[in-house]
Amino acid sequence: MKNTKEPIHVVAAEAQKNYLLQLTFNDGSMKTFDCKPFIRQYPAFAPLKDEKVFQDIALDGWTVTWDNGSIDIAPEYLYENGRTVYDTTGSGPGMVAEPGNGYEE
Repeated sequence: MKNTKEPIHVVAAEAQKNYLLQLTFNDGSMKTFDCKPFIRQYPAFAPLKDEKVFQDIALDGWTVTWDNGSIDIAPEYLYENGRTVYDTTGSGPGMVAEPGNGYEE
């Protein structure tokens, strides 16, 4: 039987301060992803230490990219490891800004 479910991918992204990404996925869920560990740990992400470079994101049809597509993170990794802001799948919290979840202002 053919799997008709579309692979997960990023449909909207916003670079926020402190190396955070606000991501919307094709299933309607929204997640925040902290890029600091990648920037610290992997040399390929070193150019993103420059906040101006980090803020200059693009979408390639599947995921977020930087530096004309030479830097990216797999959309599945972003989805599985991002912190849920809004979940339309029924498996997570509805909205953010709940005390203790790390998103309160």
